[in-house]
Amino acid sequence: MLINKGIAVGEVVTIKTTAGEEIVAKLVDENPMSVTVNKPLVLTAGQKGIALVPFLFTVEMDTNVSISRSTIMVLAPTAKDASDQYIQNTTGIALK
Repeated sequence: MLINKGIAVGEVVTIKTTAGEEIVAKLVDENPMSVTVNKPLVLTAGQKGIALVPFLFTVEMDTNVSISRSTIMVLAPTAKDASDQYIQNTTGIALK
């Protein structure tokens, strides 16, 4: 039997909102009312396929952003390939 240990602070997570946005970000904190993330990027369709772009264009990238739980449909760990791409996009470090 596989035991799910949940999501830890500092992990890269995927959030699906009630508006249909898919956000990839680093988890900072979560409580019953909200989820706080850092460096949130959203998936969008680009000319070369799926791309990650800033979730909020007018906020500094390193700002912690709180998202209300009432707007979150899904909060889950991000798949390794997507997590590695997120880390590369936000830090410049390429993981293999």
